[in-house]
Amino acid sequence: MFSASWDLPSMPPGATSNADVTVPGARRGDFADASLDTSSIAFVLDCHVWSNDKVRVTARNVSLSTVDLPAAALSVQVVKRKIG
Repeated sequence: MFSASWDLPSMPPGATSNADVTVPGARRGDFADASLDTSSIAFVLDCHVWSNDKVRVTARNVSLSTVDLPAAALSVQVVKRKIG
């Protein structure tokens, strides 16, 4: 599991912001999940393994207002895909 602080920029409605994080052992096709430690319901997170050892997390502002959150803890977990 990876954990770090993520300070999202001020984001207008519909805007996205990406964070590329290193998760040793992650491989394309593995399952990835992310969590941002905030009480805001203005954001939806998506993430995927896009390269060996790299996970991209995307935050999307789904509210109707510009949102500027303080830095928050970002956690990323990767689960190995089972083949067979």
